[in-house]
Amino acid sequence: MTDKLLDTVELESKPNPTVAIIWMHGLGADGNDFVPIVNELDLRECPGIRFIFPHAPAIPVTLNNGYVMPAWYDIFGTDLTRREDDAGLRTSQKSIEQLIARENARGIATDHIVLAGFSQGCAMALQTGLRHSEKLAGLLCLSGYLPLRDVIAAERHAANQGTPIFMAHGRIDPVVQIQRAEESREILKALGYQIEWHEYMMPHSVHPDEIRDIAAWLKKVLPQ
Repeated sequence: MTDKLLDTVELESKPNPTVAIIWMHGLGADGNDFVPIVNELDLRECPGIRFIFPHAPAIPVTLNNGYVMPAWYDIFGTDLTRREDDAGLRTSQKSIEQLIARENARGIATDHIVLAGFSQGCAMALQTGLRHSEKLAGLLCLSGYLPLRDVIAAERHAANQGTPIFMAHGRIDPVVQIQRAEESREILKALGYQIEWHEYMMPHSVHPDEIRDIAAWLKKVLPQ
């Protein structure tokens, strides 16, 4: 782990933004993957937003025969949770925490920051957000799952116990099956978290209805 910040793509919806959304991509993609979604979100009623799309480091991925690709952590098998890359998850968690700290230094308070992610990026939003020591505005969790679920009850931080969580998943997702997300949802609900759950008739992707639901949720959770 170095102190070098992750490379990012940044967009601002208005000059001098007062809130930030740090949005993590999925396995094998990069920070550009979700940039187009910004123009699809109806955020006219929201304050100025700085969207930050970090690039995950390129690492060998065991599931893909050791092929080097952008990944937040290694994937050992299709089961996803039977054996997990604890060290990789925690290294990426620190990298995302550095991005939160940079936004703080740029004048955006932690409770004005949403952590968002798709697939592996969703896992990182939960991994980081639930453990973060200052309250976040929300966690936007798309087509992913809760990593290291056996230790979350012990490792979570009370600061984000009341933080709104948006979870969305495709009913016909062949990559992260919906049962995995449902299990994650139930674990979080049992721990007392507020979950807004959505599911769509889609594979491992993003649905037009989901775009509308995300925008509506952001209008609710972003400080005005």
